[in-house]
Amino acid sequence: MSEYELKTEIGGLKEKARKAEQLGMINEFAVLERKIAMAKAYLLNPEDYKPGETYGIEGDPGEKFVIHYMNGVFAWGHRESTADNEEALPISMLEKTDHAGK
Repeated sequence: MSEYELKTEIGGLKEKARKAEQLGMINEFAVLERKIAMAKAYLLNPEDYKPGETYGIEGDPGEKFVIHYMNGVFAWGHRESTADNEEALPISMLEKTDHAGK
C-alpha cells in the first residue's frame, strides 16, 4: 500500500474504533486498535529500531521493551517485567525513552 492508502485506511479504522468504543464493543475496539498499530508500523522505518535498545510501550505506561531482533515492521524481544517471554510488537507501539540504547 502507498503512504496515502495507509493513512486513508488508518482514518477509516479510527472511525470504526470510535464507534465500537461508543457502543461498548470492547473486543471489536481492541481488534481495531491492533489493526491501526499495524498500519502505522508500515509508515515507519524499521532501521530506526535497533536490537539491544529499550523502548516504552504505547498504552502500557511504565513498562519497557528490549529488542532482541527485527523482522520487518515487528520488533521481537521481551518486556523487562517478563524477561523469559519473547514476543513481537509492531514498531508503531514502541516509544523512545531516556533509556534507549542502555
